[in-house]
Amino acid sequence: MEKIILYVDDAAYAREFIAGLAADATQAAHARGPHHWVLVACAPRMTHRISKWVSHSARENWRAKWFAKVQDQLVPLLQCEGDLVTALVAKGPLTELTQRLKQEHGAARVVDARRPKIGAELEPVAPGQPPASHSGWVLPGAMLGMGALLVLANEFAE
Repeated sequence: MEKIILYVDDAAYAREFIAGLAADATQAAHARGPHHWVLVACAPRMTHRISKWVSHSARENWRAKWFAKVQDQLVPLLQCEGDLVTALVAKGPLTELTQRLKQEHGAARVVDARRPKIGAELEPVAPGQPPASHSGWVLPGAMLGMGALLVLANEFAE
């Protein structure tokens, strides 16, 4: 049974990613047999300002509801043809989590299906591995704002 560790932070993006992944692996899957998917959900971060107004239990409650929604959307997609799915929420650095999961499950392929973010680099999921969905360039928010300001100034100057 081939083991695949799948990192996800957005269910809609992950569904598209998995559909493309499944199309590539369909022929090879029949030869290798079923898969064991380890679905690692990376919950969106909350800003430090939210922590002033929301209790720890309320944050954990929200995270559990978010995780349940992700599972509802992705587990049926992954559980086909005898595949096994183990789901968990990521806590702490992803590289350490990947190492721990590889120790628990043995040799496993790591797939990064997290949505790329404009202006920010995603944390790598394995040591020495860049995120698979990195666009290649990153613009700071101040630079984007300055560009928009220049475009508006140019429009009003004419």
